[in-house]
Amino acid sequence: MAHPQFAAELLQRAEKQGPITIGLAGAGQMGTDIVVQVALMPGMRIGAISEVRPQAAIDAALLAGHDRSDIMQAGNAAAIDRAIEAGKIAVTEDLHALAAAGRIDVIIDATGNPNIGTLFALEVMKNGKHIVMLNVEADITIGRFLKEEARKAGVVYTGAAGDEPACTLEIIGFARSLGFNIIAAGKGKNNPLKIDAMPADYEKEAAERNMNARMLVEFVDGSKTAIEMVAIANATGLVPDVPGMHGPTATLEELASVLCPREDGGVLHRKGVVDYSIGKGVAPGVFCIIETRHPRVLERMIDLKVGKGPYFTIFRPYHLTSLEVPLSAARAVVYKRADMEPLDHPVAEAVAVAKSDLGLGRSLGMIGENDYRGFAMTWEDARARGALPLGLAERAKVVKPVKSGDLLTYENCVPDDSMVITQIRRRLDQSDGRFVTNAA
Repeated sequence: MAHPQFAAELLQRAEKQGPITIGLAGAGQMGTDIVVQVALMPGMRIGAISEVRPQAAIDAALLAGHDRSDIMQAGNAAAIDRAIEAGKIAVTEDLHALAAAGRIDVIIDATGNPNIGTLFALEVMKNGKHIVMLNVEADITIGRFLKEEARKAGVVYTGAAGDEPACTLEIIGFARSLGFNIIAAGKGKNNPLKIDAMPADYEKEAAERNMNARMLVEFVDGSKTAIEMVAIANATGLVPDVPGMHGPTATLEELASVLCPREDGGVLHRKGVVDYSIGKGVAPGVFCIIETRHPRVLERMIDLKVGKGPYFTIFRPYHLTSLEVPLSAARAVVYKRADMEPLDHPVAEAVAVAKSDLGLGRSLGMIGENDYRGFAMTWEDARARGALPLGLAERAKVVKPVKSGDLLTYENCVPDDSMVITQIRRRLDQSDGRFVTNAA
């Protein structure tokens, strides 16, 4: 959470050193939001945007209120630097040029592709720049490797404020700082859960909501929820209680009495878990269920109408997605601190479950398409079952037929070894002593 004086600090820094200069990769829906929001923020500016469709970057800058004369095309790092020095915004099609430009302090990756995001993050860090990753898919697959590379380079690798994981971490950190016991943490699911959702059935709704059908289905079929809860787990040590989590229909008022241990009338087998609710009044917020047994603290919490106790819901009723992301970029530069980073060893895994029957030789599509959906489980469970990490499923080849509803495993699927994310993940698994069939 931003310090109350943070806006003043940004202005003071801008007076002494100039504004924090952000490089942005990707000017899609989220990238455009970021360009517009940064234009409204004190002590910050967009220095350059990398986008394969340059007009999308130009349109984003115009929407943010920049004059067309202040937007310049740039083919290399030197041209980007010249544009920034002249107070302009550079638009480039070259991610390498963006990573190498010397006048940029921090880069936000809004490309949305785990493999491209990984390659790009590594290059950004080698060039001595902080990186804010909107790419949660890459983070849950190889985040600890990226964190270690950042440490070696002396830069910050961080998840993005505004996304549910970082927003949940804010309230987990608040509760832990006060010494409360964390029972559960997570989010309200924004879309109704339909695990067999297919893009063809969501074209109309996606068009109405100005998004593509694949991305909408990634939310509807539970993949995005699994990804986000695993990201929280691997940043905090909280774990999915059961494979797939519980996902109760608990309302905001019911959360603390449902996501608590079974012996106290709830559904949990243990304390310290990640989960989500599809109950009314929780989405689009994030929550943390805490416990206190001290009579004085109980008395005060009840008196303050937080709940009935001994379990209470700490709740943030909103997450502003891309609009909050620039705060992570600013904190990386000013405080050299990550808003969210993975632990040195993961405790959870987002794996892939078949959404339809998959025949021999099939090359798998993307998350949110017809082949598979994301599913959260503990790291140990995923490892014991040889489950294929969700971040490696795209372009994997089916080597044994898979029935709808079954786990994709290293035994029935071979990930695409030409992708750097696959290569890095295999090295991580080998360093953990995990033997991976078909991936040697």
